Amino acid sequence: MHSRDQTIFALSSGRPPSAIAIVRLSGPMAGSVIERLAGKVPPPRMATRALLRDSNHQPIDDAVVLWFPGPASATGEDVAEFHVHGGRAVLAAMFDALSRFDNVRAAEPGEFTRRGFENGKLDLTEAEGLDDLIHADTDRQRRQALRQLKGLLGDRARDWRERIIAASALIEAGIDFSDEGDVPAELIAPALERIRALRDEIQTVLAAQGHGERLRDGLVVAIAGPPNVGKSTLINQMARREVAIVSPHAGTTRDVIEVQLDLDGYPLTVIDTAGIRETEDPVEQEGVRRARARASEADLVLWLADSADGGAEHEGSTPVWMVRNKIDLESRPLAEPGEGTREFRISASRGDGLPELIAGLVGFAHDYFQAGEGGLITRVRQRDLLQQTADALTRSIDIVGQGEELAAEELRAAALSLGRLLGRVDVEDILDVIFREFCVGK
Repeated sequence: MHSRDQTIFALSSGRPPSAIAIVRLSGPMAGSVIERLAGKVPPPRMATRALLRDSNHQPIDDAVVLWFPGPASATGEDVAEFHVHGGRAVLAAMFDALSRFDNVRAAEPGEFTRRGFENGKLDLTEAEGLDDLIHADTDRQRRQALRQLKGLLGDRARDWRERIIAASALIEAGIDFSDEGDVPAELIAPALERIRALRDEIQTVLAAQGHGERLRDGLVVAIAGPPNVGKSTLINQMARREVAIVSPHAGTTRDVIEVQLDLDGYPLTVIDTAGIRETEDPVEQEGVRRARARASEADLVLWLADSADGGAEHEGSTPVWMVRNKIDLESRPLAEPGEGTREFRISASRGDGLPELIAGLVGFAHDYFQAGEGGLITRVRQRDLLQQTADALTRSIDIVGQGEELAAEELRAAALSLGRLLGRVDVEDILDVIFREFCVGK
């Protein structure tokens, strides 16, 4: 039996126990399930109180029932919701009653959203935005995901696709009227003008340097430096909990420790790395190698050192801030900042100077993401398909002198890439990958 002929159900609220739990159904049996459990189907989109009974007419719970007949529902199918008390026994009885119906089964991860996509309720960029919204950890991630869910990229992509089709129609009309003298030139010139404008528009979106993707994943800040300077103490202070072992013995941290932080709505992953020094210990050597590798891949390096030590020993293009620790213990003169190096002076154990360091990180994140605050692209898949679109448009411009048919074929390729972006053509190979990332019940 095709999956669309089956009715699916799942818990669509948080884990039990809870005050209220929402059990959701979608599919052709949704109305019959309501009638059997609640006695009758309530008016559409009207919350109705009902005593739910199982197949043996034993009461399950005093609940609120909602009925959304398709296609005016989230999935485009008949949808039912049961708002029951969120105890584990209540939910177990509810799921047992639902599983006894023919052609009714538990939903797979993302299956509700996938049915909505397949029924035209949202395009693939909106589905990705919904997944990002569910997994958003910070306010700025939430705002970006909400813009995507509202169709920020999808609406633009549909407009671009329509403009490509209109330009293609002019070029193909020129092919049809190729025997009419000046007619092809009169048609092709405005078509090329439209294609150039569209190509430049897409390239402007692509030039946002991946800020949308980075806001989704978060910036990476690496704490690096020699052993026993307080790197683990600093990350514990920033996380406000003990995530790393603090010891007076050098070489305690031998692997990379990560902690996710929300700084004024910006997502940051802070990494505590092994102390960088020459050592004969093979385990510590591996820790130093990983520390150097992660620091080179980070967006920012905080080089932690004693207050009177020299400058940072980090190589590479990653920005480096000098953080001089243990200022409360040092009687020696403070070392002067290196030329062009931003420097902070702190006591990781007491907290001196940490507010200024945190404020600096917030400013760094703000400056990094400011250009991408309204960015359209949030995933590599989206960027790749838009790049393919721009490349095809460029080829159509370059090749039109060799034949209008060749230019028209490149425009068809550009329109196909945008269709794949929206999930309307040739995307079966990626649908399973995208929707299995969703939680069950969504």
